[in-house]
Amino acid sequence: MADLSRRDLLLAGGAAAVARNSSALAEATTAPQPCATGAARSSRADGVRTGGARAVRIDGKYDVWVKQVGTGSIPVLTLHGGPGFNHFYLECLEDFLPQSDIRFWYYDQLGCGFSDSPDDVSLWTIERYRDEVEQVRAALGLERFILYGHSWGGMLAMEYALQHPEHLAGLVVSNMTASVAEYVKYAAVLVSELPPAAQAVIAHHRAKADYEAPEYQKVLMEEVYSRHVCRLNPWPEPLQRCFRMMNTKIYNTMQGPDEFNIIGSFKEWDIWARLREIAVPTLLIAARYDEMSPAQIQRMGTLIPHARVALCGRGSHMAMYDDQRAYFDALIPFLREAYGRKRT
Repeated sequence: MADLSRRDLLLAGGAAAVARNSSALAEATTAPQPCATGAARSSRADGVRTGGARAVRIDGKYDVWVKQVGTGSIPVLTLHGGPGFNHFYLECLEDFLPQSDIRFWYYDQLGCGFSDSPDDVSLWTIERYRDEVEQVRAALGLERFILYGHSWGGMLAMEYALQHPEHLAGLVVSNMTASVAEYVKYAAVLVSELPPAAQAVIAHHRAKADYEAPEYQKVLMEEVYSRHVCRLNPWPEPLQRCFRMMNTKIYNTMQGPDEFNIIGSFKEWDIWARLREIAVPTLLIAARYDEMSPAQIQRMGTLIPHARVALCGRGSHMAMYDDQRAYFDALIPFLREAYGRKRT
């Protein structure tokens, strides 16, 4: 008999356990029933506690990672930014939401963070990610909830609200505009305001499509991201960890080589004409120094029927860190109010 590795032994032991406990396993993998608050329970169906973490099977073959934080009565599903980033930078929510009777779910989109990461470029589309959100919602038993999306997650949240409004009590779109083309125009304005030497470096390397050059990356971090992504120095550890563990294949495929150079597959995305169809109460969060135009987000607020706009006057794209008071002073009351409304 060939020698077995530790991994082989663990897998063999797991298979034996499955055989011995097939009925318990069937119960544990059954989709949970919604509890009284309209949110799924934090334990497995068989009562085993996992700290709120679990895997959700999507598309019949992949697992994505989700974790419930808190046990409050207001359920919120979060969509992280990117594309290709992960939930790590949203960990600051733990210091604000559970204390306000809000339970929320981290969710690493396919290819991101702790979720499966298949090497299949055909998977990285807006439509497939939108459908993935609905599969996660159904698996968690969220019959009435608030959807929170930041940056790319805000784009995805708007797409979901247009396709699946029936389960939404509210929508939060944080630091995201309604058009990639409009974002690109605003990004060009922000680049034009950089020091001339920084502009020259950016123009030089973009002309050669040399996006990985150390000089180019240094200018992006020191002159662009430090002004418009996060204005704290140093960056918060969860944000640093998020950047270190991003999936660049997804990011490059859908967006492009960096935040201000959008040449990926979603470069034509635009829903200005459809904003009037978003019928649920909506909070739009903008920030003065964001890479997303505050004026564009204010305009969105005039087009979405039941929208309000919160402006973080000291914040950038990561206003949940560099303007925390303004950010959470707007977010928490909205979550309470939106979920407290009766369904019409």
